[in-house]
Amino acid sequence: MLRVEDLDAGRSRPEHEAQQLADLAALGLDWDGPVVRQSERADRYAAALVRLEADGLLYPCWCTRAEIRHAAQAPHGPLPEGAYPGTCLHLTAAQRAEREASGRPPALRVRARAARVAFHDRLRGPQEGVVDDFVVRRNDGAYAYNLAVVVDDGEQRIGEVVRGEDLLDTTHRQLWLADRLGLPRPAHAHVPLVLNAQGRRLAKRDGAVTLAGRIALGETPGDVRAMLAASVGLCAPHERPAPAELVARFDPATFAPAGSGPLPGL
Repeated sequence: MLRVEDLDAGRSRPEHEAQQLADLAALGLDWDGPVVRQSERADRYAAALVRLEADGLLYPCWCTRAEIRHAAQAPHGPLPEGAYPGTCLHLTAAQRAEREASGRPPALRVRARAARVAFHDRLRGPQEGVVDDFVVRRNDGAYAYNLAVVVDDGEQRIGEVVRGEDLLDTTHRQLWLADRLGLPRPAHAHVPLVLNAQGRRLAKRDGAVTLAGRIALGETPGDVRAMLAASVGLCAPHERPAPAELVARFDPATFAPAGSGPLPGL
């Protein structure tokens, strides 16, 4: 299945989606069924908020990012660094009325009560984290990523979430939310990020990191597919395996947490 996560209306563009789908096809990656777009699923996310509200798990938050950073400088028990300290949860009736009268729309946060959530990651082993009162709907009305992916994974019956290790710290939030919504927990595997020659996360400043950019350098989609496969030991540098061959060779155990290393030539 293929899902387009286009909740951010300010950054998502039809031409970007079209290019991404074309790149997948060029690399030999296909999918079954229609493309699912989060921008077309607002009714599902709204229903999830209704359920959370009915269970008393939502509250409005008027905090700006600067206010959150300032509040986070004080100790707040077991919450991890950078977590929301619950400022708007503890507002008096007068304080809440003052914020409502300001006309500034609030975000919606969950009332997590610093719950601890444990899970087992296929590559990282046992994990545990504290859930802060994270946002499920932004103050501009957009549904938050953490809410949308949990609802979508549950409806699409995703059995295992495989993604970059930079999202490992969000997993306990999403599992907590799945539990609150009565959805099954998927398994997880957080894989190392692609690195540049200096061992840092590959970024635009490193040069031609898009398929179009590599083609402009004279490479073919097959060359790029082989480069990616070679970086994680699925083929030798001189091989040009077809997608079906890579599927047959695939072994999750090869994705060691130490990192995939730099791509050749980058």
